[in-house]
Amino acid sequence: MSHEVNDNSQKDFTKSWVSSSRFLFYLQVFVVMAFVLGGCYRLYQQRYKGKPDIEIQGSTKYTPEYK
Repeated sequence: MSHEVNDNSQKDFTKSWVSSSRFLFYLQVFVVMAFVLGGCYRLYQQRYKGKPDIEIQGSTKYTPEYK
């Protein structure tokens, strides 16, 4: 009877700094891209929509107009 011992330390996330650092790098890139795209979308939603068409009272203009 031979008992085989499987060494799973290479596959473990906490034991292998190569796979964990790769995962954390891609996670960081994903989070940064999500924040950048979210910020761009928010700025696009609240963009300047143009000069509003408002009526200015004649007596408050640079050259006032009186009746």
